[in-house]
Amino acid sequence: MDSLIHKKSLAEEVAERLQKQIATGHYKIGEKLPTEPQLMTSFGVGRSTIREAIKLLSNLGLLNVQQGLGTFVERQTPANEPLDQRLKRADVQELIEVRQILEFKIAELAASRRTAKDISNMEKHLSERKITGVAGELNRCIEADIQFHNAIAEATHNEILFELYKSASSHLEKHFKHVFTNTDTFTNSQHTHEQLWKQIAAREPQKALKAAEKIINHT
Repeated sequence: MDSLIHKKSLAEEVAERLQKQIATGHYKIGEKLPTEPQLMTSFGVGRSTIREAIKLLSNLGLLNVQQGLGTFVERQTPANEPLDQRLKRADVQELIEVRQILEFKIAELAASRRTAKDISNMEKHLSERKITGVAGELNRCIEADIQFHNAIAEATHNEILFELYKSASSHLEKHFKHVFTNTDTFTNSQHTHEQLWKQIAAREPQKALKAAEKIINHT
């Protein structure tokens, strides 16, 4: 059966844009939003759309509608916002920092807990990283790089750590494909990645940690 594609309503689109403005500090906590007519002009929509968008954000706990006074920003992020949604809004530098911090512990744990299957999985992606890097196939090289690091995270056999790392990486992958214009960065770092794989395969946690540090310091 074909999956249904649900198109966003105009109110949902306006709510999403308003939420982004609140999250980025355009509207600060405690600040009063512009009047309905001003918002209608700003977004180019009707009154009912603005009211529905405000209702959606109020239900998330972001806005507080006070009759006769106006609508005020209650908080910057929803109280129970899913992690993946939060990562979508994250600054790229924040994602990079989170990923780098996790790299150290992941390398150490993977070297202690990896199985033969884990090593084989890493090797497959590492080989693909090298082949596509030399061939100048940028998108495939980036994908192989992400998959290699994800395979290391999976080898920790800590599901929470793996899911957290994988989520951050998936959003960074889009950034990498936008920023990098060739595979030079990946081919130049192939040796350090191979060293990381070897230390994990050899069950050397401290050496794996140092190998991860070399990769991060040259990122």
